[in-house]
Amino acid sequence: MIQKQFAEKAVEKLKTDPQVLGLAAGGSYITNELDEFSDLDLVLITKEKISGQKEKMLEYASKMGQFIDGFTGEHVGEPRVLICLFDNPLLHVDIKFVTAEEFKERVENPVILWERENTLSQIIKTTEASWPKLDFQWIEDRFWIWVHYITLKIGRGEYFEALDSISYLRMNVISPLLQIKNNQLPKGMRKVEFNFEKADFNNLKKTVPEYEISSIIRSLEKEIELYNELRKKLYPGDVVLKNELQKKVMEYFTKIKTKVQATDEK
Repeated sequence: MIQKQFAEKAVEKLKTDPQVLGLAAGGSYITNELDEFSDLDLVLITKEKISGQKEKMLEYASKMGQFIDGFTGEHVGEPRVLICLFDNPLLHVDIKFVTAEEFKERVENPVILWERENTLSQIIKTTEASWPKLDFQWIEDRFWIWVHYITLKIGRGEYFEALDSISYLRMNVISPLLQIKNNQLPKGMRKVEFNFEKADFNNLKKTVPEYEISSIIRSLEKEIELYNELRKKLYPGDVVLKNELQKKVMEYFTKIKTKVQATDEK
């Protein structure tokens, strides 16, 4: 696989640098699920902190292969990651720059490609990887206000705004909850085509609207329906449900839905 070939060459380029403590690979590399469409997730561990210094991050990336271009990952909340494109062959590579101390806090145990003096092996042996748990209360505290916001956009006729907001709920609420239901980590839309039961996948598809008011309303209704079902199935008893808020929002949604549909039929 081109990803493994790239990783092997990167090791040879980096291991002579005394600042480098190791290079590891995460994601699909761990489970040996790489295919021709996989990107490569690398973790570069250094003695001194490199992240936050974009020029140094780019310098290290340029050592690994035929570097075309890259940018840091603030948009996904991870400025320590340099998102890169390499050539010959064309390959997407995400490189996370961390120190040994930062490597102790990780979401998975990556495959160690190379390390200096067992540094990474010792850290993995003495610390635990932990994927952030989905905060059910955080979702419940926000969900119905999000629904109200989308209803406002529907009522005003801002359908693109409604479409984007429905997509946000799918990505950040509905799909992560369905991931948990299907015994997966709550990784948004990651591999839903392969990991979800058929019924769950079909329900998720029904949350994807067209640019047409009745379709937008049906999709939002489906998200509300799925959320109520998943909340009942997955949430522990200590989650405080916003029942009064839900009631008021749904009354308003019904009012706006009736008004919009009456207008649309004229």
